Amino acid sequence: MKKSLLSAVALTAMVAFSGSAWADIIIGVGGPLTGPNAAFGAQLQKGAEQAAADINAAGGIKGEKIKIVLGDDVSDPKQGISVANKFASDGVKYVVGHFNSGVSIPASKEVYAENGMLEITPAATNPVFTERGLWNVFRTCGRDDQQGGVAGAYLADKFKTAKIAIIDDKTPYGQGLAEETKKAMNAKGVKEVVREGVNVGDKDFSALISKMKEAGVSIIYWGGLHTEAGLIIRQAKDQGLKATLVSGDGIVSNELASIAGDAVEGTLNTFGPDPTLRPENKDLVAKFKAAGFNPEAYTLYSYAAVQVIAEGIKATGSADDAEAVAKTLHEKGPFKTVLGDMAFDAKGDPKLPGYVMYEWKKGPDGKYSYFPQGS
Repeated sequence: MKKSLLSAVALTAMVAFSGSAWADIIIGVGGPLTGPNAAFGAQLQKGAEQAAADINAAGGIKGEKIKIVLGDDVSDPKQGISVANKFASDGVKYVVGHFNSGVSIPASKEVYAENGMLEITPAATNPVFTERGLWNVFRTCGRDDQQGGVAGAYLADKFKTAKIAIIDDKTPYGQGLAEETKKAMNAKGVKEVVREGVNVGDKDFSALISKMKEAGVSIIYWGGLHTEAGLIIRQAKDQGLKATLVSGDGIVSNELASIAGDAVEGTLNTFGPDPTLRPENKDLVAKFKAAGFNPEAYTLYSYAAVQVIAEGIKATGSADDAEAVAKTLHEKGPFKTVLGDMAFDAKGDPKLPGYVMYEWKKGPDGKYSYFPQGS
């Protein structure tokens, strides 16, 4: 009798626990939480966590709470696959991430699509991500063929007589962005005088800078992230190369200024309209800053990704079937987000305002950051 009673109690506890677990809508956040790109991983993490907290505080999704779980991919494709497999084994159906295109592209197909998981990246801009006919991929950011088109036209219009070098970091993101920019610039009749690739993690760019000096380069277009960009900017100045670096959204971290120092002044980069400047986001931005975090770059893009998942689940009526939610995201909307009203095309790309140019300079606080050009 005691044994039966114990079993009944254990069964009741198990059912109660399971019901509680099932009531959570688990969203995995995958990105470089450690390593040289940890600043971007923090943006994805903080944005998603704040969105989940705000949605939960407002009652959750049909009474269910969002739970965020983290996966550190260190910007490495193999580690990204490991993170994705861990998410799958833990029953995660929705993923915000990854930061790098080189991680997002294989994880989305090899793991997420195969396991019925929906992925929304706030930052992976390589066109391939949404060009493979997968049901499960979305992004809240733009694409490199859009960004490169803006950058290439800008270079051709503003620096048509300059000698331009195009350098990339050989990653799917960096090389893809550099090639799209080159294609747009070349189409307007401007040709580069140097075209080179470097390796992620390189520290000494003396040989490259010497080559650019010999070629008379005054504009460097960089396809890559802020870590190498900062070193190129600083070393170019140290070695007497007077050149302006122009890049994309991969350098939009204030860590760039920490690496480049005063040489960062005048650097240019493309990025979407800054969501932190939207009047509707004033209180949200203040909330982040009060917690000691500056919601720069992709923070609000990650926040928006969680909002999109939540709105998709609400419109579908259930979180159980991620493929049904994906269908809803394709067919319904626009959905309210901190980036504005967002709808998706058949590929999973958002209908967003285009890229604009930013310039690095000192702000009112005396610190270097990126500001809309002309502001």
